[in-house]
Amino acid sequence: MKFNSLTPEAIEVLSAIVGTAHAILPAATDAMARYTHDETEDLRYEPELVLKPENATEISRIVKFCHENYIPVTPRGAGTGLSGGALPVHKGVVISTERLNKIIQIDERNLQATVEPGVITQVFQEAVIAKGLFYPPDPSSRGSCFLGGNLSESSGGPRAVKYGVTKDYVLNMEVVLPTGEITWTGANVLKNATGYNLTQLMIGSEGTLGIITKIVFKLIPYPTQNLVMLAPFRDQEEACAAVSRIFMAGIVPSALEFMERDAIVWTDQFLNLNLSLPEDIKAHLLIELDGNEMDLLFKDAERVYEVLEGFNVGEILVADTDKQKADLWHLRRNVAHAVKGNSVYKEEDTVVPRAELPKLLHGVKAIGAKYNFKSVCYGHAGDGNLHVNIIKGDMSDNDWNNKLPEGIKEIFELCVSLGGTISGEHGIGLVQRPYISIALNEVQLRLMRGIKTLFDPHGILNPGKIF
Repeated sequence: MKFNSLTPEAIEVLSAIVGTAHAILPAATDAMARYTHDETEDLRYEPELVLKPENATEISRIVKFCHENYIPVTPRGAGTGLSGGALPVHKGVVISTERLNKIIQIDERNLQATVEPGVITQVFQEAVIAKGLFYPPDPSSRGSCFLGGNLSESSGGPRAVKYGVTKDYVLNMEVVLPTGEITWTGANVLKNATGYNLTQLMIGSEGTLGIITKIVFKLIPYPTQNLVMLAPFRDQEEACAAVSRIFMAGIVPSALEFMERDAIVWTDQFLNLNLSLPEDIKAHLLIELDGNEMDLLFKDAERVYEVLEGFNVGEILVADTDKQKADLWHLRRNVAHAVKGNSVYKEEDTVVPRAELPKLLHGVKAIGAKYNFKSVCYGHAGDGNLHVNIIKGDMSDNDWNNKLPEGIKEIFELCVSLGGTISGEHGIGLVQRPYISIALNEVQLRLMRGIKTLFDPHGILNPGKIF
């Protein structure tokens, strides 16, 4: 697809839609810089124009003009993505949703909320908790990421193991299509068997089918009690094996996170915690149980202890205070930042059925030995979702750029062979695009391309992503 560059006249027309105060041109170097990247490695792409609309009508007018003039449009949330999904690889216009940041309504009678896509995830969570309600999806960037971006990737986070991911809480959405039309995708009801499920089609489409402008979420009652355990293992594959055993014992934790030794050591150094980690401990499981009655949680914790006693574990810590719980979660949520601050790296978002985690971890380490790279692994073990951080270390630039992609390909082939796939929650975006045929066959890709063409006949919306 050949796109047109922005002319001075086009820039003037588009800037007038949002007001010049909410338009950024490349000449404004400092203001433009934040829109050239997300959190994916060190990639940089500069758009020709950034627009910050306030509502669906303004977005509709922008997109309609760009559709008619073959100008590429990249939707953008907070820029916390890890697959390059918000990068304007074909220049054109970036539409930032940062001004669509209102919580429109929290409907306590129906346990629903209507919000705009630029609301920060944690802000929304805290607003509904104040009313005794719960929105569980909580990606590690929840303090800065936008709800619209969460929908675009169907983000998960630690509590997805019990409560599900973003897609499980969306009832309806208002969306601007690539042609400029505005539509709702569903209805504000818990059951809906009326035609194709356009709501779920839009979720996880990575901004390639439409721009979300309002969201209706389902909420649930907030669990008032929780219990947090930290279990050290002397063998990291045993830690992975313990995950499925916990579920087989009839326990469904609200979170079950895996961290190998280096993940904790590097995070300890990053946060200056001065932890004393015994040399024989190779991995940890962070286990959270929640509900409304502590007596029941203690009984579940006893069953977890019984499972863990079958493995080579060290002393299991149970957090006694809210501060201890917060400290453990602070450690876990900062692993990604610690890895990023330690070295040049690439993060792969692998996922397999949870019982296959030991084979996945073993295979990742074997592939690392074959291609001479070090990896630091952690993630949502309860979902079988392992984040594999590949560290450049002393790899040559040639090996990093030319041999490493073959190693990544082997990791993804391993995932698929184990019944998994190549992304659990980060999406395909730009950086995983070369590997998508490992997970999807030509029939699937043909159907997806056909859907893309139907929604976006000129291919202007977030071009260069997924396919």
